[in-house]
Amino acid sequence: MACSSGTSSTTSSQLAATAAGSNSGSDSSELQALMHERKRKRMVSNRESARRSRERKQKHLDDLTAQVAQLTEENGQILTSINITTQHFLSLEADNSILRAQVGELSNRLDSLNDILQFLTTTATPSPTTTADGGYFGFEYEAPAAAAVMAEQQHCCFMNNMGFLNHQPLMASAAANDVFLVN
Repeated sequence: MACSSGTSSTTSSQLAATAAGSNSGSDSSELQALMHERKRKRMVSNRESARRSRERKQKHLDDLTAQVAQLTEENGQILTSINITTQHFLSLEADNSILRAQVGELSNRLDSLNDILQFLTTTATPSPTTTADGGYFGFEYEAPAAAAVMAEQQHCCFMNNMGFLNHQPLMASAAANDVFLVN
């Protein structure tokens, strides 16, 4: 293009001189040949420019397509990671729920055992007895005293049958964990 613009000023002045002064056939054919050559060079230049433009556009399109594929793959990996993390979270949440229920159950059992221990320590009368060989046997529990204390402490939770359901063991199974899994 630089060549055609450099010759255009010379050609324009030649065209003006030719149109003003001479009508010879050779000048006219030279002028037409020159104009035809300029037109051909311009067409070739335009074709090359269009080809380069198409190549740039195609390269840009290929780059964008590759970027879409890469981002789609990264997106899939992120979604997989999120799903795995969610499953782990739900599994841990289910385990925590089971452990919280077991803490409650064990606390109730401890309270019941403390009540039993308190009952036994308040009703036991230490009366040393001897065994057949003359050794110390331990405490003797008197049934009438124990019955009297039991009658007084019927409100106690270990003697309350309504608390029976609260003292049943919790059975955590793998099936309970399956409820929380997300597929």
